[in-house]
Amino acid sequence: MLTSIRGLTVASISAGVLLSATPAFANETSVDPNAVDSLSGAAALDQSISPELMIAAASLADREAGISLVPDVDRASEPVDVAASSGFLGEAGFTFSANVALVTEYRFRGVDLSGSEIAIQGGFDVNHSSGFYAGTWASSLDEDTVGYGSTELDLYGGWSGNLTEGLSTDIGFIAYTYPDAPPGEFDYYEFYGSLSFSLGPVSTTGGIAYAPGQNSLDFGGGTDDNLYLYTDVSVGIPTTPITVTGHLGYTDGSLTFTNDGDAFDWSIGAEANVFGPITVGVAYIGIEGSPSLISQAFGLFNFTKDQVVGTLSASF
Repeated sequence: MLTSIRGLTVASISAGVLLSATPAFANETSVDPNAVDSLSGAAALDQSISPELMIAAASLADREAGISLVPDVDRASEPVDVAASSGFLGEAGFTFSANVALVTEYRFRGVDLSGSEIAIQGGFDVNHSSGFYAGTWASSLDEDTVGYGSTELDLYGGWSGNLTEGLSTDIGFIAYTYPDAPPGEFDYYEFYGSLSFSLGPVSTTGGIAYAPGQNSLDFGGGTDDNLYLYTDVSVGIPTTPITVTGHLGYTDGSLTFTNDGDAFDWSIGAEANVFGPITVGVAYIGIEGSPSLISQAFGLFNFTKDQVVGTLSASF
């Protein structure tokens, strides 16, 4: 489930490690196609330059514009501009990115959804220079923990951009789907929004996610909607590749998986870029509240206990 909304979830380990879905909730930079246009356009001013030389200049412009495979959880990857191989896509302003991760445990807003087992995760995003984006993200699950089946597949889209220097926003929609869930209604959708502020090595994000009333959220407890509020903080340690992360979230509604109708989740951790696109992270994640009686009925498993979670990820 997204942590840009994931925040620091698996967005736990990445400050978005739900420090983490949100999608996430979608905690990205992109290559400005104007950079390529200006470089190749400058070469075109000299009418004596041959078409072959202009093509070579465009290729050099692509390299100088930084078009290459580069490194990210939340909602956590750098897009790759494919304009070098497709002039049409470059002119249209599209960029693409992908990410893959191996986590020791999949935590969604503090709740263990992989049965204390390793989970494999990955996603793909399409971004436009206007700020609009769409993507998909998937994770393996434990079939017996909360009864969603063995796979989660999230589909999301929205808009993100800068409001002023250092202040940005992200708003969108995400659908959580479970392709091999048992009979019944399990898929649900959510709307999200966040504001992020950066100053030097410090970044903070505050966000909200709301899932309106849906049959899939009616677990017999009298509520069929869900509200999630969260804040994430990350601080880069100068002259090191290490970033310290923190997260605090509050759930009110169907997705607390506790005896109460509300619950707090939190985490504190660190992550470091170790080589190229590869990042490692670790976080201590907790949630206030004991498992609900309905949740325990799926397997008598305590999936709200505090836990240390490790992540190995790569972004392209």
